[in-house]
Amino acid sequence: MIKTLRTAVAWIAWPGLLLLSILATALGFALGQEMIAFYLTYTALAIVLLLLERWTPHEESWQGRDGQLPSDIGHTVVSTAAVQGMLAFSGMVGVSAGMSAIARPGAGIWPLHWPLAAQIVLGLVVLEFPLYWAHRIAHQVKAVWYFHAVHHSVERLTVLNSGRFHFVDAIKSVLPGIALLVAVGAPMDVMTWLSAIGAYIGILTHCNVAMRFGVLSLVFTTPELHRWHHSQNMREGNRNYGESLMIWDWVFGSWFNENRRPPAD
Repeated sequence: MIKTLRTAVAWIAWPGLLLLSILATALGFALGQEMIAFYLTYTALAIVLLLLERWTPHEESWQGRDGQLPSDIGHTVVSTAAVQGMLAFSGMVGVSAGMSAIARPGAGIWPLHWPLAAQIVLGLVVLEFPLYWAHRIAHQVKAVWYFHAVHHSVERLTVLNSGRFHFVDAIKSVLPGIALLVAVGAPMDVMTWLSAIGAYIGILTHCNVAMRFGVLSLVFTTPELHRWHHSQNMREGNRNYGESLMIWDWVFGSWFNENRRPPAD
């Protein structure tokens, strides 16, 4: 019975938790409490994943303390503050009448007449392009790698170190995407949604939970793909750069997922 339940959880956990998080965020938008809804949803998602990590872990050896919790929390707090600050600034830039026309929502080429859901999907694809290249460059340019290496210094993947980024790395990754979205006139609602969905997928991607994905890994950044990305074997590690979607990994030939278990080291 327990084995059957774990198998069911393995198939439904990733899409189910992401969908529930999106629905909870949508409720917050409807009530005019976007940020409160996001933080409550993110916290609830983290708690559920922590419990699942204990009950049905992907790697038993990744459980227990690793002595990195203070660093994990410190980097997460500072990086999150940096990213949220950039989002707030981008909102001010986007609505300021004193800024250039291209920086104002509605004055660019963004399809504001589309349904919000369609705008969010478009935004995910557009945003992934600069995110993909910022991530790939961080692996291929040594001066940039020194900052990104903070994230790859972890020896196990868990919920607690999903936000372990040097703040310079976080700014370098997010700023080009924000600039692009502002330039094309994406409204703040879309940018807020993209930030929330990216955060949800990010913490799901790093969790040490036994999950199965099937075709989901062809479209989204999933834990099975990200475990390859953290491999010490560069043939495996310098792949799967997508933050939320894998579209640009497919386009630029860096998608990777062999039919074997990713390394635990």
